Amino acid sequence: MRGPPALSRFRNRLSWEDLNPSGIRQLVDLAAAEDLIGHGLEHKPQIAGDRTTLAIQVKGEGKAAVIARESMVVCGIKAIPVVLDAFGATQVNFATEKADGDLAVEGECIGVLSGSASTLLTAERTLLNLLQKMSGIATSARKFVEMLDGGETEMLDTRKNTLGWRALEKYSVAQGGFYNHRYGLNDRILIKDNHLAAKGIVNGHRLEETIKTVKASNQDLIVEVEVDHVSQVSPSINGGADAILLDNFSPNEVAKVVQVHKEEVVLEASGNITLETVCEYAEAGPHFLSTGAAVHRSNWVDLSLDWQEN
Repeated sequence: MRGPPALSRFRNRLSWEDLNPSGIRQLVDLAAAEDLIGHGLEHKPQIAGDRTTLAIQVKGEGKAAVIARESMVVCGIKAIPVVLDAFGATQVNFATEKADGDLAVEGECIGVLSGSASTLLTAERTLLNLLQKMSGIATSARKFVEMLDGGETEMLDTRKNTLGWRALEKYSVAQGGFYNHRYGLNDRILIKDNHLAAKGIVNGHRLEETIKTVKASNQDLIVEVEVDHVSQVSPSINGGADAILLDNFSPNEVAKVVQVHKEEVVLEASGNITLETVCEYAEAGPHFLSTGAAVHRSNWVDLSLDWQEN
């Protein structure tokens, strides 16, 4: 089955090379500043740095292993050098056979850090925070993908992201097997119910003509329309929409739209897509299901940094 023309344009996943290194470094620098200088507080401590490590005068070389305390999808491996660099760890090495997206089982060693003992101790929390959050999201996303069991319906993420973490969170869900929906407001047109409400548009001829106008002046972008009633579907398609987002439709309602329009336009169902409902919605047969749950309902995975003897 070939499908509608825009279908292939929805199958995009962010790679690490797509992410801006300076943006990631800014986020890590902020985390380091929270730990070392009290960033975010009105009255910061008078003395900066890791006071515990300084007080007990840790010196020399050290070695520590990153250990999975539960089964997970590993994510954040490529961010480790950024964390180490932010803490001044020019002489710390990270050795691993894991890559982002790989599985790790409980008790497995994900990698070993070796180098300045004081730097390892100072960077430990920031490094683990990043790995635990990113791996938790990738693990959550993989659960959704596995529920679909290789069927035709695929998963999309959303823009329900932690402020400042969008690039890393969208990368993480991609490592779990999702495709990435639009990154921001500037790379795709998604006409939502509030846009239509603001213009006083409900359905029928005016909706169709509005979409024709939008499509004609934005031919380089995907134009998707969010609909909350089946009466809006045909006018949106007639207006030239590339995709229809079926918002808060029941599985039965989705199935009826799919039966008529699946070959004409990309169909995305969204709203109430959870691990408990994903199979029922997938059985309705849309091209995609979109959910933010893989991010905002994810749990951090359990990782530890265990000191090793040199």
